[in-house]
Amino acid sequence: MNKTKPSKSAAKREYLALQKLGERLIGLSPEQLAQLELDGALRDAVRDAAKIRSHGALRRQKQLIGKLMRHVDPQPIQSMLDRMGRQDRQDKALFSRAEAWRDRIATEGRVALEAYCSATGGPDAELQALLSELESTVSEPGRKRIRRRMFRVIHGRLAGSGADDST
Repeated sequence: MNKTKPSKSAAKREYLALQKLGERLIGLSPEQLAQLELDGALRDAVRDAAKIRSHGALRRQKQLIGKLMRHVDPQPIQSMLDRMGRQDRQDKALFSRAEAWRDRIATEGRVALEAYCSATGGPDAELQALLSELESTVSEPGRKRIRRRMFRVIHGRLAGSGADDST
């Protein structure tokens, strides 16, 4: 068995990939960072990097994180970041669907409310009441408040049902 060591270019590509993975850690919140199992030095380096504002110092800190990443298994970190990214995209999609339904119901009225009810599986008395209140309200601040309440109701129902229906 003859194992050759990787070329300088391959080693550099691997190092840069690890550094890029480490840079993704800098953007995480402290709660998300706590979910990852990182050794102490790497965790401290990531926390320090989040505080640094100087361009040169941040570049050096990223290099340090890349160096420290060579000594850890990147697979669990990569898979956790991928899961976090998927969850974030799902949350944004849910938010967008809820906004779209709210806007459609607010502009089209009962027709859109019926479409929403059929898409989500049944009548919604709370939304019907909010729509009636919206239609009878003239002041813009009052309409905004009702639209926010409609959004919360719709978002909660879509999140609870896991509905993937579009408007």
